[in-house]
Amino acid sequence: MPVVDSDALSFVRYDARSRTLFATFRGRQRRSYIYEDVTPQEYKDLMAAESKGAWFNAHIRDSHPFREV
Repeated sequence: MPVVDSDALSFVRYDARSRTLFATFRGRQRRSYIYEDVTPQEYKDLMAAESKGAWFNAHIRDSHPFREV
């Protein structure tokens, strides 16, 4: 699982086949979620973003169905 350099995210993993993004967030509770229908380009853009947390909040958080795992 890729560790990311982010104040908000600690780990992300993308499955292109199912188009799901698994994300673990920093904080006391370290919650993890699966986001659905994330495109390969969105994942690529997230990983290339200077601020991964800001990019995630702007493009994935409220735009994709998710569930806590």
